[in-house]
Amino acid sequence: MHGPPLVGWLLVVIGSATGVSCLLRTRARCAAAPGERRTARDEGIMGLGMALMAVPGTALHESTWGPPLFAALFGAIALRSALLVRRESHRAHHALEAAAMVYMAALMAMPSRASDGMADMPHSMVGIPAVTALLLCYFAAYALWTAVRLLPATSPAAPGAPTPALLGAPGVATACRVSLSIGMLTMLLTM
Repeated sequence: MHGPPLVGWLLVVIGSATGVSCLLRTRARCAAAPGERRTARDEGIMGLGMALMAVPGTALHESTWGPPLFAALFGAIALRSALLVRRESHRAHHALEAAAMVYMAALMAMPSRASDGMADMPHSMVGIPAVTALLLCYFAAYALWTAVRLLPATSPAAPGAPTPALLGAPGVATACRVSLSIGMLTMLLTM
């Protein structure tokens, strides 16, 4: 990212909040479906990793250690997700999301004229335009498609029905996915 530090810090807050809420969803009471705990854990790690990657370069001085660490972390997540695609089709999205983070980490590692870290990338460092455009289109479509599932159902809950705990509410997992997709969009747009 090369945008103003404020954008980086806002992404840090959003990524951290999303990551923590996803990790809290891994508790047994919140994750009802069989693979949901693993999915919530992976989304939490992705959110926290995005938050760390979005920290403005002037705050961490990550120019030497950041890109290889991010590439290794997200590369491992992409590989693991790709291996689990047969059991859970949602893993294809996780694999692509992690691969996009590896792509951005590789761009961070490229020598730049006067910058350190992703937050200070020059405007000319946009990577491969076709890859960036495809990733932007994918994450925009995914965010919109997932956000539609957050719309209220046609019939409201019956009065007096028990309300689920905040993290166990049905829309929290979907909201986490929307938040991560919007974070990816922002990171790609500010490259």
